[in-house]
Amino acid sequence: MSQKQFPITLEKLAATIGARVIGDGSVQANRLVHPSDAKHASDLALAMEPSFLNLLNDSAAGAAVVSEEPEKLLPQKGFLIVDRSRFALAKLTEIFSEPAVRHPAIHPNAVIDLTAEIGSDVSVGPFSNIGPGAKIGARTVLLENVTVGAGAILGADCLVRAGTRIGDHVTLGERVICQPNVVIGADGFSYVTPDPGSVETAKASGRIGKVNSQIVRINSLGTVVIGDDVELGAGVTIDRGTVSATRIGQSTKLDNQVQVGHNVVIGENCMICGQVGIAGSAVIGDRVVLAGQVGIADHVTVGPDSIVTAKSGVARSIKPKSVVAGYPARDKAEVYKEIATLRRQGKLVEEFRKIKSRLIGLENRTDKELGNKK
Repeated sequence: MSQKQFPITLEKLAATIGARVIGDGSVQANRLVHPSDAKHASDLALAMEPSFLNLLNDSAAGAAVVSEEPEKLLPQKGFLIVDRSRFALAKLTEIFSEPAVRHPAIHPNAVIDLTAEIGSDVSVGPFSNIGPGAKIGARTVLLENVTVGAGAILGADCLVRAGTRIGDHVTLGERVICQPNVVIGADGFSYVTPDPGSVETAKASGRIGKVNSQIVRINSLGTVVIGDDVELGAGVTIDRGTVSATRIGQSTKLDNQVQVGHNVVIGENCMICGQVGIAGSAVIGDRVVLAGQVGIADHVTVGPDSIVTAKSGVARSIKPKSVVAGYPARDKAEVYKEIATLRRQGKLVEEFRKIKSRLIGLENRTDKELGNKK
């Protein structure tokens, strides 16, 4: 919904997001705000959390979004009643979001190769560069200082924010969002030594048998293929494959500063949280959740519908629908049981000391009694 369609009535909002209206449905809203930030009667206050309801008493907002019908009289003229708060939030923020400030066409400071194909209604910002043979889909927006490599393909309705680097022959599906400074298609971190070196001997024997006298680069001939409706957070880096492609399935979301190694395959509808690192040739199944700072070792498979909790290190493959935690990652219930045991350790040690002291006292007493009998 464009900004030109504001103000919007509560009745129309309710029909759009599947909510109920209590009070005056003709109340119009221009802005979605925190109850304390409301300045005008045309503001719509978000008060879906019970603790926010009291804030509505002193809020200037003319209407509010709540999760249940208020039990007491509030100054607002109308209310939207929603069932699933965060899902309603997603719909409302989409309605009230402001589109990216874009150049109306091709900025004169942009550099576009003559062989590139630019779709209809494409926006290219200043200091952006589109390489030979690249294809940009209809209505895609490239903001300032974006690089699109030779032969790269971007689908329709993509949004590529400032500073993003899209490498040669990379493919993006439709409606892909790249937050600032994303890098897609850098060469993989892939090297080898002429003879088995420190890493290989350590893996085999647990000791450093040989040292690396020379490190030889393995070139990256593959590419990166990203599905429709993928979103890449700020600073995400995705390496191209060695020979085949690094792949990210449709509707998967990557948070800020995620690193995806060469030849990695990530399935559909995954959520990869901030600072996750996925090493080369790992396979992440569909609908997997990797929480913040998770590390995935190379060639590991994480089964579909699994959840890996924050700061876990996955060194071995995980079965589908697993919930794992810890370092190395293993069954979450097992890890939490170990943690609970460790927390009780101090108390157990103190009890042991008391028992030991009593035993020493009993021994001394027995020795004394035996000595007296002699």
